[in-house]
Amino acid sequence: MADAPDRPRPRSSSHVTLDDVARVSGVSPITVSRALRGARNVAPELKARVQAAVDQLGYVPNVAARALASARSSHVAVLIPSLTNQLFVELLEAVQDALAPHGYQSLIGVTHYDPAQEEALLRSHLSQRPAGLLLTGFDRSAAAAQMLERSHAPCVYMMETSAAPGVHSVGFSQRDAGRAITRHLLQRGRRRIAYAAGQLDPRVLLRLEGYREALREAGCHDPALELLVPGPTSMALGGRQFEDLLARHPDVDAIFYCNDDLAQGGLLAALRSGVPVPQRVAIAGFNDLGGSDQMLPPLTTVRTPRREMGERAAGMLLALMRAETVAERTVDLGFELVVRESS
Repeated sequence: MADAPDRPRPRSSSHVTLDDVARVSGVSPITVSRALRGARNVAPELKARVQAAVDQLGYVPNVAARALASARSSHVAVLIPSLTNQLFVELLEAVQDALAPHGYQSLIGVTHYDPAQEEALLRSHLSQRPAGLLLTGFDRSAAAAQMLERSHAPCVYMMETSAAPGVHSVGFSQRDAGRAITRHLLQRGRRRIAYAAGQLDPRVLLRLEGYREALREAGCHDPALELLVPGPTSMALGGRQFEDLLARHPDVDAIFYCNDDLAQGGLLAALRSGVPVPQRVAIAGFNDLGGSDQMLPPLTTVRTPRREMGERAAGMLLALMRAETVAERTVDLGFELVVRESS
């Protein structure tokens, strides 16, 4: 039996080189390299030809070789506290949408609100020489801060702002937001306003400071009405906090929850126990998470600009990675008080 004729086999992507892409696309290897990095000095028509060749050949860039050649990789380290909080999921999506068209991929690390975990993640990511970093907030260990300083990697901080020299940040004032929603409750005639919180990360505590400032200005701050739980936030915890506050302090007439999942749980507990909201007790949350506008009654909250925050932080980092001048080192995106029927 005659041997079957040899059939052409697709080349393994590991054997397709950048020179192959250059040959098929009809451009120089350096143009291919620039196009794949998302460099702005490559014409759109050339980028399209390079991408077509990449697709045809199944080319996969050798990221390790690129990092050795350039002293930086095409990865950006993005450290967030949680993947279970919708807030950070939306922020991450915005970051990735902004970075990917420019040839950068996100290396996501989850710190679980633990400075020691963040320190370990930073040590691991910095050993891979990332092109840049996006970090959440400013609360970290001295060792982590020292690693960042010595790395000289471009870095942008999210969720909070800082006027410190050399620091680039995109966020809003957590303290001002906490003060604003507390003042709203005061303006509605509430005087026995509780603060119910979980997780107790630095941003939650900044909201607490804003709450305290507003109540002290009004002369009605009572530390006994601060219910602070170090564990993760959840609807179940918010329900328990609602029941606990009303059992121990029957005169409470409003509750400011540090996050919407807690506030949603509080509204459900009120519904189960027949406590009318807002007639008997007003309820407010924070972050305007999904479902808050569908609660009974719809939840008053603070809308935070997480998608815009991710986009602006990624854009600022792109400029830093290109050694471009950044006009504004500190970008305060503000917040929006969303008043609904629960207050």
